[in-house]
Amino acid sequence: MGNRSKLMNVYDFDVKKMNGEMQAMRDYEGKVLLIVNTASKCGFTPQFEGLEKLYQAYGERGLVIVGFPCNQFAGQDPGTNEEIKEFCSLNYGVTFPMMAKVDVNGENAAPLYQYLKSQKGFKGFDMEHPIAPKLDEILSAADKDYAQNSDIKWNFTKFLVDRNGAVVERFEPTSTPEQIAPSIEKLL
Repeated sequence: MGNRSKLMNVYDFDVKKMNGEMQAMRDYEGKVLLIVNTASKCGFTPQFEGLEKLYQAYGERGLVIVGFPCNQFAGQDPGTNEEIKEFCSLNYGVTFPMMAKVDVNGENAAPLYQYLKSQKGFKGFDMEHPIAPKLDEILSAADKDYAQNSDIKWNFTKFLVDRNGAVVERFEPTSTPEQIAPSIEKLL
């Protein structure tokens, strides 16, 4: 195992689909992935629309967006997997793969998320974003040193993965899907 950990990439993980079946990340090998933790009742929830637009624009060229609902941030995704799926498709026309709800932080964090965080740490919010000061306030109240660890800070943190399964970039919730399009294009 000691040696293998160096070779690890996103394809080494299996995740659970909303219907309870397992999804091998290896099935996405050769694609550019954008892995996003999502929530249905968040100030950033409208990013579903932008994410779907990216998926429509670049899907044929090899982009797959994989959404992971998470209820760890102010309880903003309390629904069941079925409710979340329905919400995403009815309200935002989401057609990209949405997986079963996971934890992204803490001892029960999904192994894929433990790996993603180990690859790309937190680099700060775009403080120009209207929600950023509020997030900073909420997170600072809970942990004044929150910026020092690689934990996921909020819903709609996005990890960009290249066609070889390497995590190339992490975008905080304050980066909109539109803003990250050029980074995606570079990998396609």
